[in-house]
Amino acid sequence: MSDDTQWLTSAEKEAWTGLVSLVLLLPGRLEAPLQRAAGLTLFEYLTLSQISETSERQLRMSELAYLANGSLSRLSNVVKRFEQRGWVVRFPDPEDGRYTIVALTDAGYEKVVAAAPTHLATVRRFVLDPLNATDERALARIAEKLRTRPADLA
Repeated sequence: MSDDTQWLTSAEKEAWTGLVSLVLLLPGRLEAPLQRAAGLTLFEYLTLSQISETSERQLRMSELAYLANGSLSRLSNVVKRFEQRGWVVRFPDPEDGRYTIVALTDAGYEKVVAAAPTHLATVRRFVLDPLNATDERALARIAEKLRTRPADLA
């Protein structure tokens, strides 16, 4: 070890381990109810949800991979399964054929709408309900400072 190692203070270590715990443990807590109720992983739900929130219910695959925070190959595998279930269709981008568009079908939209109440209840239970308004603002402010909000990814 070098002498210039800057060890974490107690407060820094508490903040860091708290963040790591959130990053590692929270996704499982959010995913388990989705799996039981809708047969979806959190990544699958977020993928469908991102598409459903666009005005035309369609996105370029590259944009979707970015928004869903997944690799293009992982997303391609998920989208292939969604196609097989009739939840999405893919087609070349009419504005630039180098890109692929993924569009939500009516069945896909129904799937995400049916899964949303479970997801929202779980988010409330594990994230929002334990927080007061000050905590919520602090969490949003921290996410902004760490540039981890969806708007930062767009």
